[in-house]
Amino acid sequence: MSSNGDVKLTMKDFKTDQEVRWCPGCGDYAILAAVQGFMPDLGLPKENVVFISGIGCAARFPYYMNTYGMHSIHGRAPAIATGLATTRPDLAVFVVTGDGDALSIGGNHLIHALRRNVNIKILLFNNRIYGLTKGQYSPTSEEGKVTKSTPMGSIDHPFNPLSLAIGAEATFVARTIDTDRGHLQEVLRAAALHRGSAFVEIFQNCNIFNDGAFDYVRDDKSNRIYLEHGQPIRFGADLEKGIRQHADGSIEVVDSSAGDLLVHDEHADSPGLAFALSRLTQETAGGTPIGVFRNVERSVYDEQLSAQVAAMTEKRGEGDLHALLHSGETWAIS
Repeated sequence: MSSNGDVKLTMKDFKTDQEVRWCPGCGDYAILAAVQGFMPDLGLPKENVVFISGIGCAARFPYYMNTYGMHSIHGRAPAIATGLATTRPDLAVFVVTGDGDALSIGGNHLIHALRRNVNIKILLFNNRIYGLTKGQYSPTSEEGKVTKSTPMGSIDHPFNPLSLAIGAEATFVARTIDTDRGHLQEVLRAAALHRGSAFVEIFQNCNIFNDGAFDYVRDDKSNRIYLEHGQPIRFGADLEKGIRQHADGSIEVVDSSAGDLLVHDEHADSPGLAFALSRLTQETAGGTPIGVFRNVERSVYDEQLSAQVAAMTEKRGEGDLHALLHSGETWAIS
Protein backbone atom coordinates (compact mmCIF):
# COMPACT_ATOMS: atom_id res chain seq x y z
CA MET A 1 0.00 0.00 0.00
CA SER A 2 1.33 3.43 -0.85
CA SER A 3 1.80 5.80 2.09
CA ASN A 4 1.57 9.06 0.18
CA GLY A 5 0.30 8.76 -3.37
CA ASP A 6 2.96 6.90 -5.32
CA VAL A 7 5.67 7.63 -2.75
CA LYS A 8 6.65 4.79 -0.43
CA LEU A 9 7.71 6.07 2.98
CA THR A 10 10.84 4.73 4.69
CA MET A 11 12.16 4.53 8.21
CA LYS A 12 13.96 7.83 7.68
CA ASP A 13 10.65 9.58 7.03
CA PHE A 14 9.55 8.80 10.58
CA LYS A 15 12.67 10.25 12.23
CA THR A 16 12.66 13.82 13.53
CA ASP A 17 15.44 16.37 13.84
CA GLN A 18 15.25 16.17 17.63
CA GLU A 19 18.24 14.90 19.60
CA VAL A 20 17.25 11.62 21.24
CA ARG A 21 17.78 12.14 24.95
CA TRP A 22 17.82 8.87 26.78
CA CYS A 23 20.68 7.46 28.80
CA PRO A 24 23.30 5.70 26.66
CA GLY A 25 22.44 2.01 26.55
CA CYS A 26 18.74 2.50 27.36
CA GLY A 27 16.41 -0.07 25.82
CA ASP A 28 14.19 2.75 24.55
CA TYR A 29 16.59 3.33 21.65
CA ALA A 30 15.96 -0.16 20.29
CA ILE A 31 12.19 0.22 20.64
CA LEU A 32 12.25 3.58 18.87
CA ALA A 33 14.24 2.14 15.96
CA ALA A 34 11.87 -0.84 15.71
CA VAL A 35 8.77 1.38 15.66
CA GLN A 36 10.26 3.75 13.09
CA GLY A 37 11.25 0.72 11.04
CA PHE A 38 7.82 -0.92 10.87
CA MET A 39 5.71 2.23 10.44
CA PRO A 40 6.14 2.34 6.63
CA ASP A 41 4.64 -1.18 6.45
CA LEU A 42 1.31 0.20 7.65
CA GLY A 43 0.94 2.24 4.45
CA LEU A 44 -0.37 5.26 6.34
CA PRO A 45 0.43 8.93 5.69
CA LYS A 46 2.43 10.41 8.56
CA GLU A 47 -0.34 12.91 9.24
CA ASN A 48 -2.71 10.02 10.00
CA VAL A 49 -0.55 8.65 12.81
CA VAL A 50 -0.54 10.00 16.37
CA PHE A 51 1.61 9.05 19.37
CA ILE A 52 0.35 10.09 22.81
CA SER A 53 2.40 9.66 25.97
CA GLY A 54 2.12 10.39 29.66
CA ILE A 55 5.07 11.06 31.98
CA GLY A 56 8.31 9.10 32.27
CA CYS A 57 11.34 8.25 30.17
CA ALA A 58 9.18 6.50 27.57
CA ALA A 59 6.99 9.59 27.34
CA ARG A 60 9.59 11.43 25.26
CA PHE A 61 8.67 9.12 22.39
CA PRO A 62 6.40 11.58 20.48
CA TYR A 63 9.31 14.02 20.11
CA TYR A 64 11.22 11.44 18.10
CA MET A 65 8.42 10.30 15.79
CA ASN A 66 7.83 12.45 12.71
CA THR A 67 4.06 12.15 13.10
CA TYR A 68 1.53 14.04 15.14
CA GLY A 69 1.95 13.54 18.87
CA MET A 70 1.23 14.78 22.34
CA HIS A 71 3.28 14.58 25.53
CA SER A 72 0.37 14.62 27.98
CA ILE A 73 0.05 14.25 31.75
CA HIS A 74 0.87 11.51 34.19
CA GLY A 75 -1.24 8.39 33.66
CA ARG A 76 -3.86 10.09 31.50
CA ALA A 77 -2.59 9.15 28.03
CA PRO A 78 -5.27 6.41 27.53
CA ALA A 79 -8.03 8.91 28.38
CA ILE A 80 -6.69 11.50 25.96
CA ALA A 81 -6.19 8.85 23.30
CA THR A 82 -9.78 7.69 23.81
CA GLY A 83 -11.07 11.17 23.07
CA LEU A 84 -8.97 11.42 19.94
CA ALA A 85 -9.80 7.94 18.64
CA THR A 86 -13.55 8.41 19.08
CA THR A 87 -13.61 11.79 17.31
CA ARG A 88 -11.11 10.99 14.56
CA PRO A 89 -11.61 7.42 13.36
CA ASP A 90 -9.31 8.13 10.40
CA LEU A 91 -6.27 8.26 12.70
CA ALA A 92 -4.03 5.46 13.97
CA VAL A 93 -3.61 6.29 17.65
CA PHE A 94 -0.70 4.86 19.68
CA VAL A 95 -0.13 5.29 23.42
CA VAL A 96 3.43 5.03 24.72
CA THR A 97 3.68 4.56 28.47
CA GLY A 98 5.79 3.00 31.21
CA ASP A 99 5.07 0.59 34.06
CA GLY A 100 4.82 3.44 36.55
CA ASP A 101 2.82 5.79 34.33
CA ALA A 102 0.33 3.13 33.20
CA LEU A 103 -0.06 0.93 36.26
CA SER A 104 0.15 3.38 39.15
CA ILE A 105 -1.54 6.76 38.66
CA GLY A 106 -2.83 5.66 35.25
CA GLY A 107 -4.18 2.25 36.23
CA ASN A 108 -7.82 3.27 36.21
CA HIS A 109 -7.58 4.88 32.76
CA LEU A 110 -5.75 1.84 31.39
CA ILE A 111 -8.23 -0.82 32.44
CA HIS A 112 -11.27 1.14 31.24
CA ALA A 113 -9.75 1.86 27.83
CA LEU A 114 -9.11 -1.88 27.48
CA ARG A 115 -12.56 -3.02 28.65
CA ARG A 116 -14.25 -0.51 26.33
CA ASN A 117 -12.17 -1.80 23.41
CA VAL A 118 -11.27 1.67 22.17
CA ASN A 119 -9.34 1.53 18.91
CA ILE A 120 -5.95 2.50 20.35
CA LYS A 121 -2.62 0.67 20.61
CA ILE A 122 -0.97 0.80 24.03
CA LEU A 123 2.77 0.12 24.20
CA LEU A 124 3.88 -0.39 27.79
CA PHE A 125 7.65 -0.16 28.31
CA ASN A 126 8.28 -2.25 31.43
CA ASN A 127 11.64 -1.81 33.16
CA ARG A 128 10.33 -2.54 36.68
CA ILE A 129 11.50 0.83 38.01
CA TYR A 130 10.77 4.56 37.97
CA GLY A 131 13.62 5.76 35.76
CA LEU A 132 12.80 9.42 35.13
CA THR A 133 12.49 10.23 38.83
CA LYS A 134 15.73 8.40 39.60
CA GLY A 135 15.08 4.86 40.69
CA GLN A 136 12.08 4.41 42.97
CA TYR A 137 10.32 1.04 42.91
CA SER A 138 7.36 0.71 40.54
CA PRO A 139 4.15 -1.39 40.44
CA THR A 140 6.06 -4.14 38.60
CA SER A 141 9.13 -4.20 40.86
CA GLU A 142 9.64 -7.55 42.56
CA GLU A 143 9.03 -8.04 46.27
CA GLY A 144 12.12 -7.19 48.30
CA LYS A 145 13.34 -4.66 45.73
CA VAL A 146 15.78 -2.25 47.39
CA THR A 147 15.51 1.26 45.96
CA LYS A 148 15.74 4.85 47.18
CA SER A 149 12.07 4.70 48.17
CA THR A 150 12.29 1.19 49.65
CA PRO A 151 15.66 1.02 51.45
CA MET A 152 14.56 -2.07 53.38
CA GLY A 153 13.05 -3.77 50.34
CA SER A 154 9.62 -3.41 48.77
CA ILE A 155 6.79 -5.21 50.54
CA ASP A 156 4.36 -4.59 47.65
CA HIS A 157 3.22 -7.54 45.53
CA PRO A 158 3.83 -6.57 41.89
CA PHE A 159 1.36 -6.39 39.05
CA ASN A 160 1.56 -8.85 36.18
CA PRO A 161 0.72 -6.42 33.33
CA LEU A 162 -0.53 -9.13 30.97
CA SER A 163 -2.77 -10.73 33.58
CA LEU A 164 -4.17 -7.30 34.36
CA ALA A 165 -4.90 -6.57 30.69
CA ILE A 166 -6.51 -9.98 30.11
CA GLY A 167 -8.60 -9.54 33.25
CA ALA A 168 -9.79 -6.19 31.88
CA GLU A 169 -11.07 -8.06 28.78
CA ALA A 170 -8.50 -6.61 26.39
CA THR A 171 -9.03 -8.06 22.91
CA PHE A 172 -5.33 -8.04 21.97
CA VAL A 173 -2.58 -8.80 24.49
CA ALA A 174 1.08 -9.46 23.70
CA ARG A 175 4.60 -9.33 25.08
CA THR A 176 7.94 -8.78 23.38
CA ILE A 177 11.53 -7.71 24.15
CA ASP A 178 13.50 -4.59 23.30
CA THR A 179 16.55 -6.51 22.04
CA ASP A 180 14.68 -8.82 19.65
CA ARG A 181 13.92 -6.40 16.82
CA GLY A 182 12.39 -8.95 14.49
CA HIS A 183 9.98 -10.26 17.11
CA LEU A 184 9.25 -6.75 18.38
CA GLN A 185 8.27 -5.52 14.92
CA GLU A 186 6.20 -8.63 14.24
CA VAL A 187 4.20 -8.12 17.43
CA LEU A 188 3.79 -4.38 16.87
CA ARG A 189 2.60 -5.00 13.33
CA ALA A 190 -0.04 -7.43 14.58
CA ALA A 191 -1.15 -4.94 17.23
CA ALA A 192 -1.41 -2.13 14.69
CA LEU A 193 -3.61 -4.25 12.41
CA HIS A 194 -5.95 -5.24 15.26
CA ARG A 195 -9.31 -3.48 15.35
CA GLY A 196 -9.88 -2.38 18.93
CA SER A 197 -7.63 -2.00 21.97
CA ALA A 198 -4.22 -3.62 21.68
CA PHE A 199 -1.94 -3.93 24.70
CA VAL A 200 1.74 -4.77 24.22
CA GLU A 201 4.14 -5.17 27.13
CA ILE A 202 7.76 -4.60 26.08
CA PHE A 203 10.54 -5.77 28.39
CA GLN A 204 12.90 -2.78 28.39
CA ASN A 205 16.21 -2.48 30.19
CA CYS A 206 17.00 0.53 32.38
CA ASN A 207 20.77 0.20 32.56
CA ILE A 208 21.10 3.03 35.07
CA PHE A 209 18.59 2.20 37.80
CA ASN A 210 17.61 -1.44 37.18
CA ASP A 211 20.21 -2.96 34.91
CA GLY A 212 19.76 -6.61 34.01
CA ALA A 213 16.15 -6.92 35.22
CA PHE A 214 15.27 -9.12 32.23
CA ASP A 215 18.65 -10.61 31.33
CA TYR A 216 17.28 -14.12 31.92
CA VAL A 217 15.13 -13.77 28.81
CA ARG A 218 16.85 -10.95 26.88
CA ASP A 219 20.22 -12.69 26.78
CA ASP A 220 19.24 -16.36 27.02
CA LYS A 221 16.93 -17.30 24.15
CA SER A 222 16.43 -20.79 25.57
CA ASN A 223 14.31 -19.19 28.30
CA ARG A 224 11.89 -17.69 25.78
CA ILE A 225 8.60 -19.48 25.31
CA TYR A 226 7.58 -18.33 21.83
CA LEU A 227 3.82 -18.33 21.34
CA GLU A 228 2.82 -19.06 17.74
CA HIS A 229 -0.81 -19.46 16.80
CA GLY A 230 -1.68 -23.03 15.81
CA GLN A 231 1.66 -24.44 16.96
CA PRO A 232 2.51 -26.69 19.96
CA ILE A 233 4.21 -24.69 22.69
CA ARG A 234 7.82 -25.85 23.08
CA PHE A 235 10.89 -24.15 24.48
CA GLY A 236 14.42 -24.76 25.74
CA ALA A 237 17.81 -24.91 24.05
CA ASP A 238 16.73 -28.03 22.11
CA LEU A 239 12.99 -27.51 22.47
CA GLU A 240 13.08 -30.25 25.06
CA LYS A 241 10.36 -28.65 27.21
CA GLY A 242 6.70 -28.21 26.43
CA ILE A 243 3.44 -26.94 27.90
CA ARG A 244 0.52 -29.22 28.65
CA GLN A 245 -2.97 -28.15 29.71
CA HIS A 246 -5.13 -30.08 32.17
CA ALA A 247 -8.87 -30.52 32.03
CA ASP A 248 -9.34 -27.86 34.71
CA GLY A 249 -7.55 -25.29 32.52
CA SER A 250 -4.31 -25.22 34.48
CA ILE A 251 -1.04 -25.73 32.62
CA GLU A 252 2.30 -27.30 33.47
CA VAL A 253 5.78 -27.70 31.98
CA VAL A 254 6.54 -31.21 30.74
CA ASP A 255 9.08 -33.04 28.63
CA SER A 256 8.18 -32.17 25.02
CA SER A 257 8.55 -35.83 24.02
CA ALA A 258 5.59 -36.69 26.23
CA GLY A 259 3.18 -35.60 23.53
CA ASP A 260 -0.25 -34.04 24.06
CA LEU A 261 1.32 -30.57 24.11
CA LEU A 262 -0.82 -27.46 24.24
CA VAL A 263 -1.42 -25.95 20.81
CA HIS A 264 -1.58 -22.18 21.13
CA ASP A 265 -4.86 -20.55 20.13
CA GLU A 266 -4.67 -16.76 20.32
CA HIS A 267 -8.24 -16.54 18.98
CA ALA A 268 -9.85 -18.58 21.77
CA ASP A 269 -13.09 -16.94 22.89
CA SER A 270 -12.42 -17.57 26.56
CA PRO A 271 -9.58 -15.54 28.10
CA GLY A 272 -8.74 -18.51 30.33
CA LEU A 273 -5.94 -19.90 28.19
CA ALA A 274 -4.29 -16.50 27.69
CA PHE A 275 -4.52 -15.82 31.41
CA ALA A 276 -2.99 -19.19 32.31
CA LEU A 277 -0.09 -18.52 29.92
CA SER A 278 0.42 -15.06 31.41
CA ARG A 279 1.02 -16.70 34.80
CA LEU A 280 4.04 -18.63 33.50
CA THR A 281 7.21 -16.94 34.73
CA GLN A 282 10.89 -17.68 34.96
CA GLU A 283 10.37 -18.61 38.60
CA THR A 284 7.35 -20.87 38.10
CA ALA A 285 8.11 -22.44 34.71
CA GLY A 286 11.79 -21.85 33.95
CA GLY A 287 10.75 -19.80 30.94
CA THR A 288 8.94 -16.62 29.92
CA PRO A 289 6.20 -16.54 27.25
CA ILE A 290 6.50 -13.91 24.53
CA GLY A 291 4.30 -13.28 21.53
CA VAL A 292 0.56 -12.76 21.10
CA PHE A 293 -1.41 -14.19 24.01
CA ARG A 294 -4.87 -13.11 22.86
CA ASN A 295 -6.27 -11.70 19.63
CA VAL A 296 -10.07 -11.74 19.40
CA GLU A 297 -12.83 -9.65 17.85
CA ARG A 298 -15.37 -7.66 19.83
CA SER A 299 -17.47 -4.58 19.20
CA VAL A 300 -15.24 -1.51 18.99
CA TYR A 301 -16.17 1.43 21.22
CA ASP A 302 -15.45 4.09 18.59
CA GLU A 303 -17.73 2.45 16.03
CA GLN A 304 -20.54 1.92 18.53
CA LEU A 305 -20.35 5.56 19.63
CA SER A 306 -20.40 6.82 16.04
CA ALA A 307 -23.42 4.63 15.31
CA GLN A 308 -25.29 6.08 18.30
CA VAL A 309 -24.54 9.65 17.25
CA ALA A 310 -25.59 8.93 13.66
CA ALA A 311 -28.84 7.30 14.80
CA MET A 312 -29.70 10.21 17.08
CA THR A 313 -28.86 12.77 14.38
CA GLU A 314 -31.10 10.98 11.91
CA LYS A 315 -33.93 10.90 14.45
CA ARG A 316 -33.68 14.41 15.86
CA GLY A 317 -31.45 16.34 13.49
CA GLU A 318 -28.30 18.24 14.36
CA GLY A 319 -27.94 19.10 18.03
CA ASP A 320 -28.34 22.59 19.44
CA LEU A 321 -25.64 23.28 22.02
CA HIS A 322 -27.28 26.52 23.23
CA ALA A 323 -30.60 24.78 23.77
CA LEU A 324 -28.89 21.92 25.58
CA LEU A 325 -27.05 24.24 27.98
CA HIS A 326 -30.22 26.14 28.78
CA SER A 327 -32.51 23.15 29.19
CA GLY A 328 -33.67 21.61 32.42
CA GLU A 329 -33.09 23.38 35.73
CA THR A 330 -31.09 26.55 35.16
CA TRP A 331 -30.75 29.68 37.23
CA ALA A 332 -29.09 33.08 37.08
CA ILE A 333 -26.79 34.49 39.73
CA SER A 334 -27.11 38.21 40.38
